[in-house]
Amino acid sequence: MKQLQIYLFLFLMIPLAVFAEDGSKLWLRFPAKNGISTSKIITKSNSATINIAKKELSSHWFGSAVELRLDPSLKNLKDGYTIKSVKNTTVISSSMENGLLYGVYHILRLQQTKVDLSKLNITEKPSYDLRFLNHWDNLDGTIERGYAGHSLWKWEDLPNKISPRYGEYARANASIGINATVLNNVNASPNMLRKDYLQKVKVLADIFRPYGIKVYLSVNFSSPKVLGGLENSDPLNKDVQKWWKDKASEIYKIIPDFGGFLVKANSEGQPGPQDYGRTHADGANMMADVLKPYGGMVMWRAFVYSPSKEDRAKQAYLEFTPLDGQFRENVIIQIKNGPVDFQPREAFNPLFGAMKKTPQMVEFQITQEYLGFSNHLVFLAPLFKETLDSDTYADGKGSTIAKLTDRSLRPEKMTAIAGVANIGEDTNWTGHHFAQANWYAFGRLAWNHNLSSDQIADEWLKMTFTDDQKFVNPVKKIMLTSRETAVDYMMPLGLHHIFANGHHYGPEPWGNYKGGRPDWSPVYYHQADRVGLGFDRTKTGSNAVSQYFSPLNEIYGNIKTTPENLILWFHHVPWDYQMKNGKTMWNELCFKYDSGVKEVRNYQNTWDSIKPYIDAERFSAVQGKLKIQQEDAVWWKDACLQYFQTFSKRPIPAEIEKPVHKLEDLKKIKLNMGHHN
Repeated sequence: MKQLQIYLFLFLMIPLAVFAEDGSKLWLRFPAKNGISTSKIITKSNSATINIAKKELSSHWFGSAVELRLDPSLKNLKDGYTIKSVKNTTVISSSMENGLLYGVYHILRLQQTKVDLSKLNITEKPSYDLRFLNHWDNLDGTIERGYAGHSLWKWEDLPNKISPRYGEYARANASIGINATVLNNVNASPNMLRKDYLQKVKVLADIFRPYGIKVYLSVNFSSPKVLGGLENSDPLNKDVQKWWKDKASEIYKIIPDFGGFLVKANSEGQPGPQDYGRTHADGANMMADVLKPYGGMVMWRAFVYSPSKEDRAKQAYLEFTPLDGQFRENVIIQIKNGPVDFQPREAFNPLFGAMKKTPQMVEFQITQEYLGFSNHLVFLAPLFKETLDSDTYADGKGSTIAKLTDRSLRPEKMTAIAGVANIGEDTNWTGHHFAQANWYAFGRLAWNHNLSSDQIADEWLKMTFTDDQKFVNPVKKIMLTSRETAVDYMMPLGLHHIFANGHHYGPEPWGNYKGGRPDWSPVYYHQADRVGLGFDRTKTGSNAVSQYFSPLNEIYGNIKTTPENLILWFHHVPWDYQMKNGKTMWNELCFKYDSGVKEVRNYQNTWDSIKPYIDAERFSAVQGKLKIQQEDAVWWKDACLQYFQTFSKRPIPAEIEKPVHKLEDLKKIKLNMGHHN
């Protein structure tokens, strides 16, 4: 009897162990069929990709029979697909096997979110050909701007020991249509191109391939000199060109479908063609030429700025627009969404649309370098949408960044979009359970940039937690307002880059790194003085407004017509300037910081109220993070308002919560954020 009790106990424990809600399953919490009669799966094809599609259906699909049909006539959909209900069968058709797999994940998502599956008639064509995660992972396992533990890639163990998470990673990406990955940091080690590392990369490429994911590498421009022992890495040096040509040949022998290179050059001290008096085009074209025979491409980053008297926000535009039309056709310029650096809110990058003859792609940051790391709940779909939907007027009204980069307005040979990954080896992948939503949102928008933030949040919550509306509705409200809330308690009204130096976690508006780079100092960006606050980018200032197409240059150049959420980005605004709501700028600034703090407290109350609807593990993990976020919001408010008050000499309005911390004490805080990187 005792033995039977032990067996019974162990049997009962199994489901608990398997279904512990630690976040490791991400949004892929599909119900398992556990022996329930299997729906019929019909297909004439047989391959590793089709086998994954069949396995997903036989494990998780409860609906009608499914037919997977390869149909060459659907080539115009690229790796998109159609899903049609035909009698008692759901027919998924695509011209590509990856498309069939994406179609399978689509119907599993519909099943998971309880959509009616009886009359399906869906056509999906991706917004972008290449949908990238950029990993800033280093060969020693650390991740630059990574807040979820060490790298997934165990370079020490590869190629012999293979982590099960490589396959799980590929599956999660395929489920949202991500089809390309750059494995290593843009601040690249030349060693990435050594033969022993290429053999390790091959193992990952082989695992990812059936899921439709191609591998790319960040490369260090000085690799020929460092690895090859050449005299220099001058792109016009024949020996250097030969070195890259031989390296490309070696890579493609090992990984025949290798995607290409991502390059950060002549930025933040990284080597590049300018070291030899050459241009970005000279450097990019040399690499493009060696990759072309294999169908490879070069993504050349426009994130360039060097110590200069010029406004940092202008530098990418100044360096790249003169090179328009000089790049090879397999080069695409990768441009950060804003002109400074992944701030909570930036004006969009004026380089978008300014190069008429050069393909461009957007680079977003999924990892929250400037948004509270993995401690703050900040849903980024609204930030991504704000950029994609911005009208540049480059080709007239309606020239949104989405349309300029997705082939709608310009007949580009290739289109792409990238997000800097927030994934590490933490059990829940991203450090904060809600940070998973940003990986998900990036993938969904890369696939279809017309989706709304609301729809993406809705899908993700139902798949990741529960479809109970008593949970979904209030928590979705948190998600959809969270980005604006973070802007309010950190840097409202267009303030930017007033973070503590180095780690970018907390506030340091007083930061003035004497002897260092002025454009790494918060005082460079906020320009506070007794007159007012903000960076003058009008004609009387840096004239960054001139880089925008008309009518934006006039709109941004005039304080009265500049959107108030960017007013301190474009103008040095007097403390007593009257805002649209009648408040002075100083009072509005105070109310914004205060409202950010209050909103996070509302989030805490909302979250406490949904406790009955979800598992205890994730409930308490998120509750703990919200407590940190609330304390950080107060820290930001107290630091910024008391510091700016030393210039404004105006009282903080009586209705606003009094500071908890003294400015002198806040100035002494020196965080050691080593454990975060």
